[in-house]
Amino acid sequence: MAAKSQPNVPRTKSPDGVAKDGAAPHGQWGRAWEVDWFSLASILFLLLFAPFIVYYFIMACDQYSCSLTAPVVDIATGRARVSDIWAKTPSVTKKAARLYTLWVTFQVLLYMVLPDFCHKFLPGYVGGVQEGAVTPAGVVNKYQVNGLQAWVITHLLWFANSHLFFWFSPTIIFDNWIPLLWCANILGYAVSTFAMVKGYFFPTNAEDCKFTGNFFYNYMMGIEFNPRIGKWFDFKLFFNGRPGIVAWTLINLSFAAKQQELYGHVTNSMVLVNVLQAIYVLDFFWNETWYLKTIDICHDHFGWYLGWGDCVWLPYLYTLQGLYLVYHPVQLSTPHAMGVLLLGLLGYYVFRMANHQKDLFRRTGGRCRIWGRKPEAIECSYTSADGQKHRSKLLVSGFWGLARHFNYTGDLMGSLAYCLACGGGHLLPYFYIVYMTILLTHRCLRDEHRCALKYGRDWERYTTAVPYRLLPGIF
Repeated sequence: MAAKSQPNVPRTKSPDGVAKDGAAPHGQWGRAWEVDWFSLASILFLLLFAPFIVYYFIMACDQYSCSLTAPVVDIATGRARVSDIWAKTPSVTKKAARLYTLWVTFQVLLYMVLPDFCHKFLPGYVGGVQEGAVTPAGVVNKYQVNGLQAWVITHLLWFANSHLFFWFSPTIIFDNWIPLLWCANILGYAVSTFAMVKGYFFPTNAEDCKFTGNFFYNYMMGIEFNPRIGKWFDFKLFFNGRPGIVAWTLINLSFAAKQQELYGHVTNSMVLVNVLQAIYVLDFFWNETWYLKTIDICHDHFGWYLGWGDCVWLPYLYTLQGLYLVYHPVQLSTPHAMGVLLLGLLGYYVFRMANHQKDLFRRTGGRCRIWGRKPEAIECSYTSADGQKHRSKLLVSGFWGLARHFNYTGDLMGSLAYCLACGGGHLLPYFYIVYMTILLTHRCLRDEHRCALKYGRDWERYTTAVPYRLLPGIF
């Protein structure tokens, strides 16, 4: 559910041979028109158990010192009942409700009211008003790209409070972690339900809606492609990037502050988690315009999967490493710490450079150099919904000659580094690498199914030239 995507934009070709954004084959955007039994079973499983999974992990840390097996053992042996565990769980409080309302309101204001100015003085940064990819209905939406600015302002205020104003304790997020969980769930379900009602009764663009006839599938995967309020408030861009990802680094900082409060120092493992995850978050906002051309924006409809996922799943499960280190401070040996740092930086380098190579190839129409050579590509064609034929190219040079989704490989290396920073005492911090492996493998299969339908035999030629998805020689 996080924004870890690869650019996947429908392309056409102009008379000068340079790839342009264009229409894609009918049915290749977003989700299914009809629901099979397996998809429905998967949807029901996620709707029923995903909220429970989040609660279980957070409860395990709060009541069982991050042990994933102890609650099950206690219940199985009769030492505890589910009602006992629930009774010990903090409920929502007025303080948490005010804090969460203020947080979301502040992020909405930064998104809507303050136009981006970072692009005016930061070389290489692309912000301000930008166009997204063409939608199935042929609409090209405009976006106010100002996530980097929102992140900077938010964190400047956080550090100003910590060192100058002292309006609140830096541990405020950790201290209200479970009450804030209920607030995040309320928002997640509210926005998902509103998006579904909006899709039925007052969609932004009726031609960009999909209805399967199955309530649960429509609710989870969404009806509207780009639900909006007014001209600028875009549900997908806001909830994918704000408030969850802006909060990610603040949550980690609050965990570090709590570690300092409890033990008198911040461990090198906590520093590593904060630094490595902050690099990823900053990369996301620096490349927010690029993000407009990714799977999340170009193919997914907005439903519970994105609405609840970005409000609850992302901020609560992507930060498990920092939470774990509050309960189990780990001071890594120098070789271990350096190994984790190098793995994390190498993973980020692969992730960023792989995406850069594909973006460079697309922007220049192949008139560039990758790893010092003219790039090689598979010429392919496809037919769009209007019956017209288009030509495109699939890159087989650089990282894209090693595997078809090598940017995901870099992503997984970084994810593993976050987990290894926590040592080997518990399973809980390793949930992230397991989840990311499942998520990105699923994205690979999903993307390749779409490409196989789009390109046909040309896709078979491409998979022959680049036979591996993620790991050369293995998978």
